[in-house]
Amino acid sequence: MDPIGRTEPSRVAGERESLTGFLDYQRETLEMKCAGLSAGQLRAQAVAPSGMSLLGLVRHLAEVERGWFRNGMNGEEAPSYWGRLPDGGFAEFTVDEADPDEAFAVWREACARSRAIVDAAPSLDVLGHYEEDEFTLRYVLTHMIEEYARHNGHADLLRENIDGSTGE
Repeated sequence: MDPIGRTEPSRVAGERESLTGFLDYQRETLEMKCAGLSAGQLRAQAVAPSGMSLLGLVRHLAEVERGWFRNGMNGEEAPSYWGRLPDGGFAEFTVDEADPDEAFAVWREACARSRAIVDAAPSLDVLGHYEEDEFTLRYVLTHMIEEYARHNGHADLLRENIDGSTGE
């Protein structure tokens, strides 16, 4: 456990444990960036001119978990949690009336389902599909670490502009 309360990935683990450990660490980082904020602060689009918010990131990452793990790796046809806007944009970033408790519950459930899919896979070489694309579970885990790390960088900037909090 690091000083902030996240679980440090093992430095001597095998490939699967390393990948899942780093992904969980990034998930915990997102939750840490959102901790202690009001609903209004979570909805704040605090880095102009971007319309991004911490709550939008949580909702987006729930969608990313659903898309890559449930649909891509597990072959489900799970529909979007928040759908699309009339212009084709991502509705998860429209948070003016969004309920933070609902968003975090959906995100946590999406993460739990993702972990179960990974745990059930016999190897990292298991193949997933999206339309004509094919990829391994190893690729998905690596991509998800990158996805969270990038968005946690956004979360750093948002949080700093909301209340001045900085740090890992």
